[in-house]
Amino acid sequence: MRGLLHCALPLIAFSAAALGETAPDTAHSFVIAAGTLTGAIQALSQQGDVQIITAVNTTRLKSPPVRGTMRTDEALALLLKGLPVRAEYLAGGYILKHASPEAVLPKQAEIPPEEIVITGYRGSLQRAIDLKYAAVVSQDSIVAEDIAAFPDINLAESLQRIPGVAITRDSGEGRQITVRSLGPDFTRTQLNGMEVLGNTASGMDNRGLVSRTRAFDFSLFASELFSAVSVVKSYATDEDEGGIAGTVKLSTARPFDFSGFKAALSAKAMSNSGDQAATPHVAGLISNRWGDFGALLAVAFSTANSVEYGYRNWGWHQVAMGAANIGPGVSSVDTQALLASQPFMPIAETYSSWFDHRVRIGVSTSLEYRPGDHFELVLDTLYGHLSNHRSDYALAAAGSNGLTSDITGTQRLEAVSIAGNSVVAAQFSHVDLRSESNQMRDATDFYQSVLNGRAVLSQSLTITGLIGISRSAYGLPVFDKVFLESQDRSFSFNYTSANHPVNTYGGDLTDPAQWNLMRLDTQEQAITSQYINAKLGLEWRPQDGSWLSAGLAYKRFRNSGWSRADKEFHNDPTDEIIPLADKVVFSGNTLAPYVVGDVGRTYATIGQTRDLNPSYNVPGSDYRISEDSLAAFLQYNVDGAVLGHALRANFGLRSFTTWLTSSGTLNNGTSLAPVSVSYRYGDVLPAANVVIGVADNILWRFSANRNISRPALSDLAAAGTLSTAPFGGSLTIGNPNLRPFRADAVETSLEYYDEGASYMSVGVFYKNMEKVITTATTLMPYSQTGYPLSFLLPHQDPNVPYNVTTPVNAKGASFLGLEAALQRDFKFLPAPFDQFGVIANLTYADGNSAVIFNGQSVSLPLPNLSKLSFNATLYYESNDWSIRVSEAYRGKYCDGAGTYGNIGGFFEATSNVDFAVHYRLSDHLKATVEGINMTDQPIIQYTDVTAKRIEVVTRSGHTVTFGAAYEF
Repeated sequence: MRGLLHCALPLIAFSAAALGETAPDTAHSFVIAAGTLTGAIQALSQQGDVQIITAVNTTRLKSPPVRGTMRTDEALALLLKGLPVRAEYLAGGYILKHASPEAVLPKQAEIPPEEIVITGYRGSLQRAIDLKYAAVVSQDSIVAEDIAAFPDINLAESLQRIPGVAITRDSGEGRQITVRSLGPDFTRTQLNGMEVLGNTASGMDNRGLVSRTRAFDFSLFASELFSAVSVVKSYATDEDEGGIAGTVKLSTARPFDFSGFKAALSAKAMSNSGDQAATPHVAGLISNRWGDFGALLAVAFSTANSVEYGYRNWGWHQVAMGAANIGPGVSSVDTQALLASQPFMPIAETYSSWFDHRVRIGVSTSLEYRPGDHFELVLDTLYGHLSNHRSDYALAAAGSNGLTSDITGTQRLEAVSIAGNSVVAAQFSHVDLRSESNQMRDATDFYQSVLNGRAVLSQSLTITGLIGISRSAYGLPVFDKVFLESQDRSFSFNYTSANHPVNTYGGDLTDPAQWNLMRLDTQEQAITSQYINAKLGLEWRPQDGSWLSAGLAYKRFRNSGWSRADKEFHNDPTDEIIPLADKVVFSGNTLAPYVVGDVGRTYATIGQTRDLNPSYNVPGSDYRISEDSLAAFLQYNVDGAVLGHALRANFGLRSFTTWLTSSGTLNNGTSLAPVSVSYRYGDVLPAANVVIGVADNILWRFSANRNISRPALSDLAAAGTLSTAPFGGSLTIGNPNLRPFRADAVETSLEYYDEGASYMSVGVFYKNMEKVITTATTLMPYSQTGYPLSFLLPHQDPNVPYNVTTPVNAKGASFLGLEAALQRDFKFLPAPFDQFGVIANLTYADGNSAVIFNGQSVSLPLPNLSKLSFNATLYYESNDWSIRVSEAYRGKYCDGAGTYGNIGGFFEATSNVDFAVHYRLSDHLKATVEGINMTDQPIIQYTDVTAKRIEVVTRSGHTVTFGAAYEF
């Protein structure tokens, strides 16, 4: 059993040498089998001729085998790697104590091939439980079950298994996460000890395209480079401020994770059901140690094809139409409603397809110097590359006389069905359609170098340090889109079938002669983010059972970027005729075939400019954010007992100051003029975390803290960013004077730990956000915005409606949640059922915040808050087989304030089913088959909290990988 009562120390005489004295460097030959840590420590004591005293219960902890000739401290480090135990040298021997979670490096000790399957997935669960148990803060972890093998295809997919974590998907895989219903901007990401930021892009404008936010895109990295991920949900003052939701800690492999030489190679083929073509997925690792020094290199390369297709529109507007545009087939009642009430109608009803060829490259290196327990120096580097070659196609009711704005042209409504204040079905004649063909190339390159050091200066004093730099550069050098138009068509749409809108078209959509050139769009984008971190920490232990930790931290963050666009219209006064060779029929992975423009041929025929200079900058898109933060903390730590119960706790204060400068361009009435705004803010953040052993194997946790989250980068922009469209557009005006979110949080939980990889927990959490940032949105004619009319599209009416949005500080919001988790081996059942196990967790949270719409305050669910989410995994683990099936459910959530009079934008609930099967072919070789989204779960978006007007219904198919892994 895992006892929390401190064991009495054996009465063994030691010499008067001080703790922290250098351990002897004599090498011994060790042959220690895998098993309990108790047995392993006894074997090491005999074979290494050293005394070892333990102040922790080691009977439940599992240790890997250790074989070879090495120093005793090296063998002990291998036994304790990844366990919640630390060793201190006392002349002539060692004493084992509880490790603080920060000291437990979540790395996997070497396990020879014959042990991997036995301890594989179940072993990874055990190590994750050990890390959770050892932590003083509320923390959950995922540990790689094998060398370069995470339990899922990518990091985001794995993270959704953690209680309270939900993900968003894009291009067929997980991208960003929410923690306890707070969005990605509220979560810090830390890589090898330092904060990082990496942004990628979505291929769909309904999902925001590129994300210039503080949200980390976990699709950026190859998962094979990581040995462990931890999600820290409560706050302690020795952590950087800035993550109200929590902190995700990523750890790459290091050479001292293994006893000596190690090499591994895996190769897989990946196939998406929408594409069928197999793409490669390979990874390799090589590591070795030479005495006190070690080096490691890991490389991962993969390509993937994904297809997402279905239905979407550009939103719902209150569309005005003239009496002449209403045909005789429309009833007088409906005619009156259309003319007087102007009900909401979907605009630009579209069939769309998005193809993506993705290349992901990752390279990590680690140089480690460790002459003993008293000193360690590690240099970690990581390079990540993610590129997308996208081909997008669309068929939209968005031609010159389309359904994109007020209906005043040739269009005529022949029949209509109105439900409430929404047009849910309509039939039109004389509508102009348009098709879109788009070629995009974008890439993100991420670089990080970080140096970590630790030195034991004396019996009571330890110093730690970190200095690192990271840089993420996103570029969209190619965005070339061709719009063709086919005029005078009959067209109808129907939304009456739940989540299954249907368009009907008149005539032959595949006749190239009926399509001509309407428009060409060229765009470019660039975003760069850079962090420089420096930390210095001191730990003073004047006596066993308590210690003080203190530190200083400096953080430098820079973000810059721009967007450029050139929209060239070729339909004034009529569409331009282009050669038939410039037009092709698109028929793959679409709801209907239609003619599109060949991008390369059409651009060559027209001679369109493809390299854009700064004169093409989108108004307000070129802005820069500069932040410099200085922080200091003091924390008192306890590892002792109270009233006969074990106690671990920390109590601390963190003070920080941030200097912010936002530079960009703002409207002066006639043009955009340069502007720069600077200010300073700071705070003092208290935190307390307590863990008490109330009984054998039962922990009670309590945490109370205050933390902040800095405003989104786009919200801080000293700029007004303009987005134009035929039906109107949007104007987003930043607010550099925003103050950060600030929240007080309280949580408590009860946890029961059983034998093996089993535990259960239940807890509640509450966050009161004293300071929040919300949006104020006003729908107004463009002519009233004060922006120059020259920014409008050619021949666009100055009174076209625009959404004008600005972020503002507002009154607080709060939410309350429940979190429950169960992990259980079925060892109590007869064979073969004793090889089964289950993992399940559930999170319920509820909370609202106010948004300002047309001057009125409206209550909406907190952004990204799903009231209910749960995950469940059933697994089977034997000597040869490892099988698991998982389901991840996320309830519906709000992702925005809404547009054009619709209150709120939402994603419908999703339920994804994944699986993994591993079979050991030999001691060194195993075969793998894995799959995600096996039920082809659709992604459904809608607008307006009451009317629930459908905007997007798409599917991306399922993805399967099959391959093999070999260890040397």
